Amino acid sequence: MPVQCKKPMGVNYRHAFHAGNPADVLKHALLVGLVRAFQRKETGFLFVDTHAGRGRYDLSLAAEGDTRPRRPEWPGGIGALWDRADVPPGVADYLGIVRAFDRGQGNLAATPRFYPGSPRIAHAMAREQDRLELWEKQPAECAALRDEFKGVRRVSVHGEDGYGAIRACLPPRERRALVLIDPPYESQGEWAAVAAAVGEGVGRFPGGTTAVWYPLTERAGAEGFLDSVRALGLPSLAVELVTEPAGPGMRGSGVAVINPPWQFEDGASTTAAYLASALARGAAAHGSLRWIVPR
Repeated sequence: MPVQCKKPMGVNYRHAFHAGNPADVLKHALLVGLVRAFQRKETGFLFVDTHAGRGRYDLSLAAEGDTRPRRPEWPGGIGALWDRADVPPGVADYLGIVRAFDRGQGNLAATPRFYPGSPRIAHAMAREQDRLELWEKQPAECAALRDEFKGVRRVSVHGEDGYGAIRACLPPRERRALVLIDPPYESQGEWAAVAAAVGEGVGRFPGGTTAVWYPLTERAGAEGFLDSVRALGLPSLAVELVTEPAGPGMRGSGVAVINPPWQFEDGASTTAAYLASALARGAAAHGSLRWIVPR
């Protein structure tokens, strides 16, 4: 049974400001590719989202800060892709899901307004035999997520720390699982917590697939985290997108995938290269895929 929402431990949750930005585009385009790869088999699978957020975001509110307006980030992400006709198949698949969601919420404008988070994207793709476990400990986000999926079959919403999802959900009864770990990286111990969660997941269910989103900044611990993935010794890769090479703060982001589905790397590499060209904010922008541990 879903547990009750509890008060978060110091999380300054602001994803509404970032929804639909280049990092979201990379993460969600790759998520679509992962789900499609899982669905090549008829048997169902479990999707676990450890930091699920609220499920949907109204981009018209993205400029509203706590004390003053902010520059919305979605125009440089989903906004820059919205009307493009040159997208490769993986990006086109992702865009089709986002456009259908946006129109389904009643937006008839020429620009996007309603953006689906990872829970909504996964649910839009889910078959009858697939199951979703969504974890979100921030009370307001959890409440919105519960409202989003109230009465929806095969979807459970939990208001606990998402790192607990690993122990609670693995191994799954379906014997197939895709876990998405996407924390805010606002605490000093977040990198260690992510590495520990990945290690625990591998210990509990070695055959599962785990995708971890991570930021690329001057101070970030991305390489240390990827070293911890390498130490697991399982096939793993990292897809990275750098859109602002010379910019302050976050230059880009990446997604590490442990136990990637067969041939997932082909579409993922194409997606990263295309997004680097389409979303570049500097001459040195680039997208890449590298194996951490070769298959």
